[in-house]
Amino acid sequence: MTTWFITGISRGLGKALAQARLACGDTVIGTARTTEVPLEEGLGRLHLLSADLSDGDDAEAAIRQAFEIAGRIDVIVNNAGYGLLGALEMAANEDVERLFSVDVFAPFRIIKAALPFLRAQGRGHIINVTSIAGRAPGIGSAMYSAAKAALEGMSAALALEVEPFGIKVTAVAPGAFRTDFLSDHSIRKSDAAGAAYAETIGQSSAAFDAAHGRQAGDPVLAAQALLDLVKSDNPPLHLLLGTDALRRARSKIDQVAKEIDAWEAVTRSTDFVGA
Repeated sequence: MTTWFITGISRGLGKALAQARLACGDTVIGTARTTEVPLEEGLGRLHLLSADLSDGDDAEAAIRQAFEIAGRIDVIVNNAGYGLLGALEMAANEDVERLFSVDVFAPFRIIKAALPFLRAQGRGHIINVTSIAGRAPGIGSAMYSAAKAALEGMSAALALEVEPFGIKVTAVAPGAFRTDFLSDHSIRKSDAAGAAYAETIGQSSAAFDAAHGRQAGDPVLAAQALLDLVKSDNPPLHLLLGTDALRRARSKIDQVAKEIDAWEAVTRSTDFVGA
């Protein structure tokens, strides 16, 4: 059986993944802000740790406690996170700082504390749940996209560092899934942008509100996809989840390629002559 450490198991993808692994007999060590999480152990065993991931010390203490409990952890899933939507101009400094504390610095602290244990094991898989917003940003999600892009970049570089130790890394970028991500539990909104941003932020905010509860992605199927990922002998460094994420990623790739081609002469003009 496999031992999983999963952050944010009280709702959404984290809950679906924890429930699926418990049903199959795995051990799940999960974090949540509350100790009242409606999960059934099934054939597995659940250890619930109370942690406020906006506090880096809490995040680090949770992963250390997890190794004390289990001795070995096979899969670490940095799933906990939330969104901040609205115009960058209207984003409060303290809201952005908290966003990065939870979405970027908590995974960093968890991974940093876990690596000595994973190196000693000679194996392990780190899964960082990012977002398609980190690869193909949309209107009204500037700082959320920035946080998820940071986690994407960290994952890619980390994979190169830890490959010799038998440790695998995957950045999983979901699209829109039918969770409560767009509810008040998981989303924060900056102050209203007003008339200046009516054509951009105003329309995107209305679209986000309309999408709540109608997202195409199924979190139960996403949990199964993560299991398939872990079972693979050659897991991807980057994995998209959802047809909307696939569409946005391909559109972004095409856009980037066209821009590179259009500006290639300028790009090449900045080298020393004969370099």
